Amino acid sequence: MKNYRLNLIPGDGIGVDVINEGVRVLNVLAEKHGGIKFEYNTLPWSCAYYLEHGRMMPADGMEILRDCDSILLGAVGFPGVPDHVSLRDLLLPIRTGFDQYVNMRPIKLLPGLNSPLKNDKIDFVVIRENSEGEYCGQGETTDEKSIQNAIFTRKGTERIIRYAFEYAKANNMNKVLSATKSNALNHSMVFWDKIFDEVRARYGNMESSQMHIDALAGFFIMHPERLQVVVASNLFGDILTDLGSAMLGSIGISPSGNINPEGKYPSMFEPIHGSAPDIAGKGIANPVGTFWAIAMMLEQLKENASADLLMDAICAVLKEGKFVTPDIGGKATTTEMTDAVIAGIKG
Repeated sequence: MKNYRLNLIPGDGIGVDVINEGVRVLNVLAEKHGGIKFEYNTLPWSCAYYLEHGRMMPADGMEILRDCDSILLGAVGFPGVPDHVSLRDLLLPIRTGFDQYVNMRPIKLLPGLNSPLKNDKIDFVVIRENSEGEYCGQGETTDEKSIQNAIFTRKGTERIIRYAFEYAKANNMNKVLSATKSNALNHSMVFWDKIFDEVRARYGNMESSQMHIDALAGFFIMHPERLQVVVASNLFGDILTDLGSAMLGSIGISPSGNINPEGKYPSMFEPIHGSAPDIAGKGIANPVGTFWAIAMMLEQLKENASADLLMDAICAVLKEGKFVTPDIGGKATTTEMTDAVIAGIKG
């Protein structure tokens, strides 16, 4: 029996609901497998925790988090706590402290989903630099002026671009597209482009190109079928992937993996939908983003068979369309949709 220790951060709003359903799915997967078991350590870190303690996590929070095989996050953010506090006092310290420099976000139209683009050939991945760039948090603000710095190091830029090419190679893809804006950002993006050129020269058999972020946003809409791997800086990747999720018909669908490829630190997986205060407590949150994030986590843990089983069950429920949540045209509750996925896992 292989035991996996998971640290859970349900967080705020619908994050609590989807993590609860995620645990149900994990337990069924473990039972179906017969040779794995999941042990959970649920952490109360959230905006409610902040309002009570004046911080998003305790002083030894990173030490607590490190003692696990993986981290599963629901969502963080709620009225009463500024978004920059919830982000900078919890999520970003985890991403940078555990050197989770790869943010992996698949953009794939699963069976049964209706894209507003009316295009059924959406299947690519955005690989986002997750440790520096525009989100480095450095700058200064006075009453008269605010300066927000972006830091791009050779190490950080080169390793994410190289990871994108290696990911494409490992997954039988041959196209890598870099998001840039070097015509306007004459320091950071010129530097990014220079390193992209250096890295792609080592992958002569790959089709590699660059596109300005504004043109690329349009390309996502007009020609998603031409995309395979998109590599982007922290900010650009963040924006593009929310656009990508909207292309699938719902922000509740997409997952995100914050990955430390070397395995020195635990990786963290989450849906990208946020805490959605407007539907919190109504029992209608779409759990698919969390289930898909769990499948990504299982792949990272080398439990590929369980990951495939989960994805097959998700796709079957979506394709049937009988037990899906309102955001994708159904009438099911979060729990009812989970029940249907669990039934698919059990066979």
